[in-house]
Amino acid sequence: MNISEKQDAIRRNWFLEEVGEVPFLVEVGPFHAGTGEFLHSDQAELEWNLNYHRQREMVDDYGMPNLKPNMGIGIVAEAFGCPSTPNDVADPWVTPLIRGSDAVDIGSITVPDAKTCPAFKRAYDRLAYFEAISDLPLRLVNVPSPLVTATLIWEYSSCMEATLINPSAVHALLEKVTHVTIEYLREQRRRIRNLHTMGHEMWYIPPEVGVRISDDAAVLLSPDLYREFGVRYNSIISRAMGGIVVHSCGDVQNVVGAMMETEALRGLDLTIPQNPRWDIIRDAVDHRSAINLRHFYWDHPADAHVDLAAYSRELVAFFGRRGTFIQTGAPTPLEAAALAHELHRELGPSRF
Repeated sequence: MNISEKQDAIRRNWFLEEVGEVPFLVEVGPFHAGTGEFLHSDQAELEWNLNYHRQREMVDDYGMPNLKPNMGIGIVAEAFGCPSTPNDVADPWVTPLIRGSDAVDIGSITVPDAKTCPAFKRAYDRLAYFEAISDLPLRLVNVPSPLVTATLIWEYSSCMEATLINPSAVHALLEKVTHVTIEYLREQRRRIRNLHTMGHEMWYIPPEVGVRISDDAAVLLSPDLYREFGVRYNSIISRAMGGIVVHSCGDVQNVVGAMMETEALRGLDLTIPQNPRWDIIRDAVDHRSAINLRHFYWDHPADAHVDLAAYSRELVAFFGRRGTFIQTGAPTPLEAAALAHELHRELGPSRF
């Protein structure tokens, strides 16, 4: 398929229309983090992207060449003034502004200007550099959910505890964070001339689908607490952006029903090996939104020797074809190309 054919199939899948084959991605190599090497050099990050897509040239899947301007999932917290420390193994480590769960003066936290604050300006400079050097389309810079950002600004355990003993302060922080996140998204959209996707991961998400956010803190809340502190603010973003796709790592069985209440939810993006109760997820989603079932080779136990193509087919057989995406990966380009070939055999309409 050419790019427009891939885009059409993926778009129809987001909107739960019939497609001939379950769309799938096969990524190459380990997770690419915003480590110090790449965080401080736009050129190094650009070269990584270009080399990555050269490695993927032989991979026949639903991916398209694009650029990931990665700045780390803590970028909105940094915009609020949280210090960050680059490292050699992961996204920058973020130091919270608030510790403890009782007396908290949220009013003293300054709301950053999404156009001019240093953290966002650094991201915008990266976008401009990429567009000046390359003609490949861009992803958005990292998009954390309001809840994720709140747990970075307010020390994680203390913020979670405060949802029970100081909920008004948590709401006050989330209101500020949600406002800034929306302005940050709008400013990116204003600046990016050639957009690949409304998210910072590889799947093509056109603007009419909405925006993809990462909401990894969701798994630690009860359904009612997630409705109050997650769904409520994700829905505000969804209204502002015309829809939303929610990613969450970990076992979401306790909150997936609440997630489905998010306004204009277009899809869930789940790391499925971390969810042993597939039935709970399937029954909650019930084909009311699309679902991306992620399982990279590192998500499976190393000694399990999982056949990733067969596992993918098992997922589709269980969850159904309509609105289902498969995202997986292999360590090397040759292995990725072979896996893509197998997935075409396993996920085509003749197999179901």
